[in-house]
Amino acid sequence: MGLLDGLGFSGLKKLEKANIYEEPAKEKAQDAVKAAPVVKETDFLFDKSYDCPVCGEKIKARTLRAGKARLIRSDMDLRPVYENIEPLKYDPVVCPKCGYSALARYFSTILSNQVKEVKENICQSFQGNIKEQEAYSYEDALYRYKLCLANAIVKKAKASEKAYICLKAGWLLRSYQENLQASQEETDPKKLEELKAQEQEFLQNAMEGFFAARQTESYPMCGMDETTVDYLSAVLAMEHGQLDVASRIISTIITSPSANARMKDRARDVKETILTKMKEKNA
Repeated sequence: MGLLDGLGFSGLKKLEKANIYEEPAKEKAQDAVKAAPVVKETDFLFDKSYDCPVCGEKIKARTLRAGKARLIRSDMDLRPVYENIEPLKYDPVVCPKCGYSALARYFSTILSNQVKEVKENICQSFQGNIKEQEAYSYEDALYRYKLCLANAIVKKAKASEKAYICLKAGWLLRSYQENLQASQEETDPKKLEELKAQEQEFLQNAMEGFFAARQTESYPMCGMDETTVDYLSAVLAMEHGQLDVASRIISTIITSPSANARMKDRARDVKETILTKMKEKNA
């Protein structure tokens, strides 16, 4: 039956076979579908120039355009998730000549004694196998984070800087897992297990670093205020089984006069999760 069958009863039989849409309208609709733009990762990026503070080389690093990416959500541990792009890939800045590497916020702020350590322990052995690309794979980005961490260890960076590198590397590995799971290709379960193990190792080191930094460093820390660092430390502690520690830290946020309402709401959600985990542990 056609959609207009039965109109003959009203003397409109010739319209029973009528097309609902005129052909030109159909063509326009098809053209509109064909014209839909394909979003590419490179659309979000540009080359930012840096002067390497260790060797003096002028370098360029792929960088996210400000305000270009759309935030979809954030995880409990504050990992931001964006649409069509993973900005975490582009936070490390690496000098392809000497191997000096750091997250973008730290790249230009290196002390003279730290330059000496980097030259002796990184530059002398670095083989210059870093190639600039239009977009980085997860594996490329993870390697760059490892270079950042190696440089941070060598230059005896603050605990907060090393913790921040570990945090972002852990987030990157989680994003990598999600990307593989969302792809249409079959994913090796063993590969996912390996990535999860690496994520947990990085995040555990982030937790330990932030614990140390909270005792010895002033705020802001890695661009975060005290409440944010405390919240992050509590979530990391919870995820690594330190429930009593997590509970104590998160309670200080809930009762803090300086914490904003949004952070207190997040803290209450974490508190509920901690209580649930405690009950499961004691069951």
